[in-house]
Amino acid sequence: MSDLLSVTRAMELVLGYAGTFGTETVDLEMAAGRVLQQTIRAERAQPPYDRVMMDGIAFRYGSDLPLLSHGTQRAGAPGQALPEGAACLDVMTGAVLPEGADTVVPVERLVRDGRMVRFEDGYEPRQGQFIHRRGSDCAAGTELLSGGRRLDGPALAVLAGNGHAQVSVSRIPSIGIVATGDELVDVGGPVRDWEIRRSNEYALTGALLSRGFNCIERSVVPDDLPLMMAALREQLSRHDVLILSGGVSMGAFDHVPRALSKLGVERVFHKVAQRPGKPLWFGVGPEGQRVFGLPGNPVSATTCGVRYVMPMLLAGQGLCRGKTHAVRLKAEAELIPTLTRFLPVRVGHDETGQAVAIPYPMPTSGDFSFLAATDGFVELPRGEGMAPRGTVALFHGW
Repeated sequence: MSDLLSVTRAMELVLGYAGTFGTETVDLEMAAGRVLQQTIRAERAQPPYDRVMMDGIAFRYGSDLPLLSHGTQRAGAPGQALPEGAACLDVMTGAVLPEGADTVVPVERLVRDGRMVRFEDGYEPRQGQFIHRRGSDCAAGTELLSGGRRLDGPALAVLAGNGHAQVSVSRIPSIGIVATGDELVDVGGPVRDWEIRRSNEYALTGALLSRGFNCIERSVVPDDLPLMMAALREQLSRHDVLILSGGVSMGAFDHVPRALSKLGVERVFHKVAQRPGKPLWFGVGPEGQRVFGLPGNPVSATTCGVRYVMPMLLAGQGLCRGKTHAVRLKAEAELIPTLTRFLPVRVGHDETGQAVAIPYPMPTSGDFSFLAATDGFVELPRGEGMAPRGTVALFHGW
């Protein structure tokens, strides 16, 4: 086991080839969930004028009462000038503050008699109240968004509010998911006693889609070296990233490493000191394609996909965060002396509100029937004995 790569070193090597998948310009309507690749600055001061914050009246503080209303300042209309003397203008929320006015009184504090307006008994306004001053949010040219963030609702609002009908974002890579194995059959077809339905590609597809990677093609190849090479040659010509499932162990029909080598894919590493997923393979194609060979066992494939493939893809988008955070074990868990252990868990909270992980070990890496009952897995370092309750571990969400 001593010659196996550590999880940390394997991840360093993978991220070293993350690079970038380039940028593209998309319409704002299509930018939700994409990763920004430009700096966004305020088009003008915000708000761009002294803005009325309440429906009511605008008047000159200190004017004698009652006040005579000279009309209405509507939102979306050019600003009016307030006449001299005991005068006011009715105003709407969002309207320009009339020139000459310096205070707004909300409508519920007013008593009206035709066009004459006074305040309710005992009400004393503060000078300058309910006015959102020009530039109080930000000055023109202020940086509002920087590259490397995923565009959520508030970010889209900033883009729209500053006139960005188009936006520069990270290009989503084209990803090919290739299942290998003669025992695999289609989800909807008949299945014989010695066959299994394909599932790994759907687990990987779900993980990819939940992270915004939607340019995906799924395919299956048999355990036949010439046929596999022909299929993988075609896949390499069409995709930035290949994720293969199965065929990377030491069996007589595990042809993936040999096929990739013959196709000019340079191996970066093969096998990592971890369980599940020790046979993990990673390499780089002749045109820079990133190629992952995941073990075929479902828990291994899903775990390696989340632990290695997703971080590389996110890094290639300019993101450094995934579905990871620290948790505390709610129960003790067995360590493996020579391997990092990826332990499926359910996540909850203790009485103090801290995140805790409830161990939910699978019997073997091929037993995935109850994996959907978990939220992800924790990463436990190699060691003797048990990791005690309360141990802090890094959680990776499915």
